[in-house]
Amino acid sequence: MIHCPSCGADLAVRDGAVPYTTCAHCQSLVLREGMNAEAIGKVAVVPFDVSPVQLGTSFTVERLHMVTVGRVRWGWSAGSWNEWFLRADDGSARWLAEAMGMFMLTVERPDILERPLAQILVHGGPLIPGCELEIDGEAYQATDVKDAQCLGSEGDLPFPTLSGWQMTNVDFRAPGGGALSLQRDSEGTTAWLGWWFELAGLAPKGLREIEGWTLPEAMR
Repeated sequence: MIHCPSCGADLAVRDGAVPYTTCAHCQSLVLREGMNAEAIGKVAVVPFDVSPVQLGTSFTVERLHMVTVGRVRWGWSAGSWNEWFLRADDGSARWLAEAMGMFMLTVERPDILERPLAQILVHGGPLIPGCELEIDGEAYQATDVKDAQCLGSEGDLPFPTLSGWQMTNVDFRAPGGGALSLQRDSEGTTAWLGWWFELAGLAPKGLREIEGWTLPEAMR
């Protein structure tokens, strides 16, 4: 068991493959290297929301089982959204973005960054809503472009979520339900490709109980 170097509490590590864990007791951001742990700062408490997803919630899509191990809450000038970090049974990572009752499940596709339009973002340029990228024979259109900052985090994550962490996020949609997210921050640019889902389509288990909302039997 690893202990928080700030408060001494047991550090609940859900995903040993990523280096950062937020201590649930004192909100210290802990950098882990093997059994060694170093507190590198404080993380804001994730603002309250009514998301039914929580750490430990699992999903199954096309027979691939995934478990929620971390969350980042992002805010921008017109609102906020959750991005849940998932670890799949095959060892791969996914992100599940959640906003206004819709979910975007994506896996990293670094080859997309070689496209001329993506290269504009990679090199610090702007993208605008309506621009298009063709991927695997489908046209993806940018639906929104926003500059966001981290509002808080919990669980295990692949990057530090200290106060001031910012990114530019560009979301694309394809007519058949395809989803693409390009994200640029101080560490570089990443591309994430996947699909839009309603919650039931993700076959969730272990959702958080919310007062006034009865979980469908299939989601319990």
